[in-house]
Amino acid sequence: MIGLDTNLLVRYLTQDDLAQAKKAGEVIEKAAAKGEKLLIQPVVLCELVWMLETAYDYARKEVAAVLEKILRTAQFEIPEKETLWRAWGDYRSGKGDFADYLIGRANEHMGVEHTITFDQTLKSHKQFRVV
Repeated sequence: MIGLDTNLLVRYLTQDDLAQAKKAGEVIEKAAAKGEKLLIQPVVLCELVWMLETAYDYARKEVAAVLEKILRTAQFEIPEKETLWRAWGDYRSGKGDFADYLIGRANEHMGVEHTITFDQTLKSHKQFRVV
């Protein structure tokens, strides 16, 4: 198994640098041809969302669709996938950042009653308490 970094996924998805996009595609296709899993850490998905939203101006709906495809791809081994699915659902229907929702859901998984934040966009979400 090999791990994928955020920049490789960004190049693969956006095709903004054709030489790097080609290399990224080759890595993914070669692994697929060998039946090899590719590891994507949750922090990589947080960075990916941030990059797509800020540097590439993707809308939330577009980013949510990208995340869904990644989470559904059998070739990708993703730790804490159930927690990520819950964070994805929160992100898709909420106003907060994906990373915040992941933090809230990861805390919930660890038995935390709620997560304290200053982020007003999270005030209506049951996992958070805004102070």
